[in-house]
Amino acid sequence: MALVLREEDVHAVLTMPDTIRVVEEAFSDLAQDKAINRPRIRMLEEHGVMHLLAASLPSMGAMGHKTYTVFHSGMRFVVMLFSTHNGHLLSIIEAEWLGTMRTGATSAIATNYLARPESSVVGLIGAGQQAMTQLIGVCAVRKISRVNVYSRNLPACEKFCEKMSHGLKIPVRPAANPREAIEEADIVITATTASTPVFPGEWLKEGCHINAVGSNWASRHELDLTTLQRCDRIVTDSCEQARLEAGDLIIPADEGLFDWNSVHDLADLVEGNIPRRQSAGEITLYKGVGIALEDIAAAALVYRLARERSLGSEL
Repeated sequence: MALVLREEDVHAVLTMPDTIRVVEEAFSDLAQDKAINRPRIRMLEEHGVMHLLAASLPSMGAMGHKTYTVFHSGMRFVVMLFSTHNGHLLSIIEAEWLGTMRTGATSAIATNYLARPESSVVGLIGAGQQAMTQLIGVCAVRKISRVNVYSRNLPACEKFCEKMSHGLKIPVRPAANPREAIEEADIVITATTASTPVFPGEWLKEGCHINAVGSNWASRHELDLTTLQRCDRIVTDSCEQARLEAGDLIIPADEGLFDWNSVHDLADLVEGNIPRRQSAGEITLYKGVGIALEDIAAAALVYRLARERSLGSEL
């Protein structure tokens, strides 16, 4: 019988260190051709959009797909998880928190491979749920001493900073403007819904690392051309999918101002097929679009832990 897992079940079992571990293992499998990932398909209807993305991870005994809808009434996420041994439906998982956690975990993996070991100051643009797990993920792989957060919604930003300061036990403070958040940051995170760049690349500190995860539509971008030109190393969770969705890269490439050959798959970085940061002064970028591989790895973990703890309901 299939196990139905609700959001509260996912919250109960999924931790950031465990999510980082299984997602990193999944990227290693992908680099060795031991896993399959399929880019997102979008179906646009009059009142909203349905998204579908699929992957297979035999090492975890799981394959499946995530479907989510974005309508005026809200967003709804579900993962259908199947066995790679016999094809049986293992679980139906509500996946809003799962998706948010796997995105933060993937940025954490990129940060661990690319950011300077002594990185301690984070500049964060955005104060939503995704910004929260981005920060949790980065703090899991670097000893962060201070976070400066900018959001156009000051009340929401203040509430976010208070919550994260309490949870992470470090100073997380609102920034008066984007420049205040960016200029001193060793690690820059953009997690916004912006359709145009949120800061000029001239503000970036030498040697910083950037995690840009807000946009996965071809027509939107959080980063400007100067930021890309200053980056010595650029990775993404899927070059194939980035060519379809990463407006940060597509827009300048279409104008002949950016070369796709400078972009590498995170899987190759994890597996050691491409070098990590080569010097303290390099600026590095992880451009995340969010892929099915991450969802299925996290879902397989959630399913296993829920079984161990007798959570969920049988269908």
